[in-house]
Amino acid sequence: MENNTNSRWQRLVKKLTNPKYIMVYATVGILLLIYLFGSIAYGNLASDPKSNKGFNTVRTITTLFVDNAYLGISAVGMTFVLITGGIDLSVAAVASLTGMFIAYGTTELGINPWICIAFSLFVGVGLGLLMGWVIHYLNVPPFITTLTGMFLARGVCSLISAKSITISNDVIDALAGWKVYLYHLKDGEWVKIKPTAYINFNIILFLVVLLVGIYLLQRTKFGRNVYAIGGNEQSAKLMGLPVGKTKVLVYGFNGLCSVLAGIAFTLYVKSGWNLSLQGGELDVITCAVIGGTLLTGGVGYILGTFFGVVLKALIPSLITFQGTLNSWWGKIATGLLLLLFIFIQKVVVSSSDANRKKNSQTAEKRIT
Repeated sequence: MENNTNSRWQRLVKKLTNPKYIMVYATVGILLLIYLFGSIAYGNLASDPKSNKGFNTVRTITTLFVDNAYLGISAVGMTFVLITGGIDLSVAAVASLTGMFIAYGTTELGINPWICIAFSLFVGVGLGLLMGWVIHYLNVPPFITTLTGMFLARGVCSLISAKSITISNDVIDALAGWKVYLYHLKDGEWVKIKPTAYINFNIILFLVVLLVGIYLLQRTKFGRNVYAIGGNEQSAKLMGLPVGKTKVLVYGFNGLCSVLAGIAFTLYVKSGWNLSLQGGELDVITCAVIGGTLLTGGVGYILGTFFGVVLKALIPSLITFQGTLNSWWGKIATGLLLLLFIFIQKVVVSSSDANRKKNSQTAEKRIT
């Protein structure tokens, strides 16, 4: 019995110390350090009470998710794509197109918003499936294929309207305004947390997509196929895995996430614009990479991407609390973080290759 317990403990320790998890640990570690710094500088850990600007309140945390839920939703889909060794540059354009469909359809044409949303889902998922098919069966590089998809989506946006369209619709207003306020127990009574904190529809949507992504990637055959393709596509083919079908479905799922991100962003700004979310695809890729997803494929975790989204959102928030710094410092800090994690990825990949080579040599020696 004791031997079984020790064996299980050893397996757990070996699994937790796997080099693949190092990047996720780095993300969580840096996130905690930045949050601690913010708490000391602008929170209730500040030595001077006047410096306490409420950085570590519940409201600050929920606001991070309210402001960045659309980014997190898209990052979940991007994680799947990057794990397969691909990339998708069309995600922000598809999200913008979704907002334009909803805004123009409801405001200019008077169409029911649910029909607009359903049409957006059809277009977004269809475009994702088409790009996945072109990438695999026509052997066109993902960069070129998805760049074409980006131009296509942006072009359609501009054809619909070159101006921003404000949404005025009861259903959209209801979804955008839906909130669940957070309470805590005080003197035997439940009272609202001060300053007021709440969870809105976008946060719920983000959490649902996050849980679905974790389940698909970690608990299904589809997820195992995704990892296998990213690890070595040729080996996956030799093993008889449905490589083509899996890649097409991955880009289709990413298209779904892009549309859902577009819905979340539309509810956030309550308007549609052909130039909205320009450069957003780079923010999405950054969240996944900071969260520990390898650009070369084969390694990545949805939970890591979640921490990547939070970390990327925390930096601009910290600059806002500082009050005097230019907002562009957030971009600079994010760029430096991205460089750091790319360096960590390089170290992890080199270490893994060295260990694999060493194990192979050891096995050869045993055979001889």
